[in-house]
Amino acid sequence: MTGGLAGGATAARENLKIRVALVDDQELLRTGFRMILDAQQDMEVVGEAADGVAALELLEQVRADVVLMDVRMPALDGVEATRRLLGDGFGSALDPHPKVLILTTFDLDEYAFAAIKAGASGFLLKDVPPTELLSAIRAVHSGDAVVAPSTTRRLLDRFAPLLPSSAAPPPPTLSALTEREREVLGLVAQGLSNAEIAARLVLSEATVKTHVGRILMKLDLRDRVQAVVLAYETGLVRPGPH
Repeated sequence: MTGGLAGGATAARENLKIRVALVDDQELLRTGFRMILDAQQDMEVVGEAADGVAALELLEQVRADVVLMDVRMPALDGVEATRRLLGDGFGSALDPHPKVLILTTFDLDEYAFAAIKAGASGFLLKDVPPTELLSAIRAVHSGDAVVAPSTTRRLLDRFAPLLPSSAAPPPPTLSALTEREREVLGLVAQGLSNAEIAARLVLSEATVKTHVGRILMKLDLRDRVQAVVLAYETGLVRPGPH
């Protein structure tokens, strides 16, 4: 009986592990990441791929909670692989879709911008310290975004030419929001935290959290980072000084 209970506990711990897929054309980097992740009690590497095509094939076969995705790879880059992976037509068994963390060599480059627009939950520099890598994986697995809204704002400000022109009519999605929700979304897009928004609008932090949750639900957004992107694309917030 005791053995059965112990076996059940072990199985439960295995089920709670964060399943991570490594996608990078540098084998040495994948090996290093694997060593770090496999040493954690709450993580396991479920597969590796050296390019975007192989990554999509892998993720059709194995279930991953988080994908560490390089951006510059042969055959298919990480941005396009992310876009296909998170698309509605990919893998009927992928419910929910895995979260994607983009790996980049350069901070605030156009690849990170494109990856966020493609649906990635954040991006990391390849030389990130192990503790930050582990924290980022746990954060996106729990539903948070790794890229702070303020960092996303700098990305969008820098790559403003890639955004629709100011003359373009805003998509109708924002019409689903109340005036208060639009106001909260604008402040989220400026990089303010829930506490800062609460102070600005003289609301409780719990009320702001509720507003943010409703915004994400109504606009079918994964996280705050996606909300920032949408706020810029719809013209609710403009690139430049704030």
